[in-house]
Amino acid sequence: MNQIIESSPAHQYALDIVSGRIIACRLTKLAVERYLRDLAQQDEKEFYFDPYAAQYRIDFYQFCRHSEGRWANKVFEPEPWQQFIDWNIYGWKWRKSNKRRFKTVYIEVARKSGKSTKIATDGLFLLGYDGEPGAQIFTAACKRDQARIIHRISTRMVKASPALRKNLGTFKDSVFCESTMGTFIPLGQDSKTEDGWNVQAALVDEYHAHPDSTLYDVLRSGMGSREQPLMLIITTAGFDKTSACYEEREYLVGVLEGTFTDDSYFGIIYTVDDESKWDDETQWPMANPNLNVSVSLDDMRDMCLKAKNSPSKQNEFKTKKLNIWTETLTRWITSEAWDACGAPVDANGLCGRACVGAFDLSSVSDLAAWVLCFPPDVSGDVYKLVFRFFLPQHDLEKHFQSKDVLNQIRNWIRLGFITATPGNSIDYDFIIDQIRADGERFDLKEIPYDPFNATQTVNELMKDGFELTPFRQGYLTMSPAAKMFESAVLDKKIAHGNNPVMKWMVACTDVQSDPAGNIKPVKPDRGKADKRIDGVIAAIMAYSRSVSKEDTSSVYETRGILVA
Repeated sequence: MNQIIESSPAHQYALDIVSGRIIACRLTKLAVERYLRDLAQQDEKEFYFDPYAAQYRIDFYQFCRHSEGRWANKVFEPEPWQQFIDWNIYGWKWRKSNKRRFKTVYIEVARKSGKSTKIATDGLFLLGYDGEPGAQIFTAACKRDQARIIHRISTRMVKASPALRKNLGTFKDSVFCESTMGTFIPLGQDSKTEDGWNVQAALVDEYHAHPDSTLYDVLRSGMGSREQPLMLIITTAGFDKTSACYEEREYLVGVLEGTFTDDSYFGIIYTVDDESKWDDETQWPMANPNLNVSVSLDDMRDMCLKAKNSPSKQNEFKTKKLNIWTETLTRWITSEAWDACGAPVDANGLCGRACVGAFDLSSVSDLAAWVLCFPPDVSGDVYKLVFRFFLPQHDLEKHFQSKDVLNQIRNWIRLGFITATPGNSIDYDFIIDQIRADGERFDLKEIPYDPFNATQTVNELMKDGFELTPFRQGYLTMSPAAKMFESAVLDKKIAHGNNPVMKWMVACTDVQSDPAGNIKPVKPDRGKADKRIDGVIAAIMAYSRSVSKEDTSSVYETRGILVA
């Protein structure tokens, strides 16, 4: 093997991972094993490893200085894990062109692992030392102010290094290379995007915080004329498993596990193997390769103790310090618990069965939900939920800011999970007709409803003889019902048939508490415009009233009186 490879800390890091000398999670090991496998088989591949190119990038760190904190003015000395990442990104090349193999890179690591400083050095290297004329390098963040943080670091590095100043200059928000006519500038999701960019590299910072993939897509589409462009994503985990970032993560996991074959995609994920042992210090190094370097063990211990004593802080600790994806900052029903209740529900097989139906109409121009809950008809059975969702078909773009959510909604309409009603507002006649049809098909005992915006619908249904019960959304009414529904999910007492719209709404649902410990479901503050929880509200109402009906029936039946 090449002497440069054998003597490299990056290569030794890979050997230490597979030997167990460095503790690592399964996903980190898969990334390392992929590198070693490709290295051993490169003679049979369309790509090869160039250790000189890889070392050239790593040597560039000697020109980069830290600009703040205890390392201020000191040369950036990359840790072995950081060198391993660069070793892969810049070392692998295609045989046919001798250009870089990897076009997309996804790096996920816990907070305070030096992400901003590392990505700043990538930008400077790609700007002036990658041999690309007119290189356009962009830092892409959720907000332009966030992107500017990396550019402040980059600017300070240039000013602190005589070697860099010979080739690079700074001006306001940009770093430029006069010899190649290249620029390095910050962009945010709130920046004005342009279709005329000729992007050499996009450095996407904290992708989990981006509301959708809009900026990513614009930058990616601008790389078409470059021979070796680079889309470099570096992020911590987030709270939204329906996000564009999580989708990107899942693609990488598929590549690492062998589900997908993509030789142009590199990535590595630092997290823990057993999420239930989040308070076990022996797992922490898996998610924190910079533990005891830029990540303080004492600080982690302090945060862990607070998380133990305050459950509301647990998800923050898990997500930011252990790189675990969680649903919401204030925990309620996790995707794992919800998925465990995903037994099939066949509405056709429930004809004639007793049930309770609940509706939440929300606003006239938004999603509305009608949910039916069928109590068990035999001992040991579960409560079965059937979902109906309605949405006005025109001007969907006005109701959903995220392109990804909008595409998801359109797909659910196409598949029949959402009924699109004509016009710009909900046609309540569609909902009323559906309730009437379900009333003929099933034994509909009661209809609890949110009184907000429901007067017209209630009046129409009461004329038909349905029993309607107002179900107000304050703590007094919602808290016992929500807790009852949560317990039913955790105890696997319900079946929901894996309705995808409802799964999305459960992931959107947070809980708000009052000083007495009462709770009610709410939409989380982050990304609120693209969250919907109407199905959750309706399901809580339907389930709680269904249980109440069952309890009442049992009492009367024991007294020998049948309740109609």
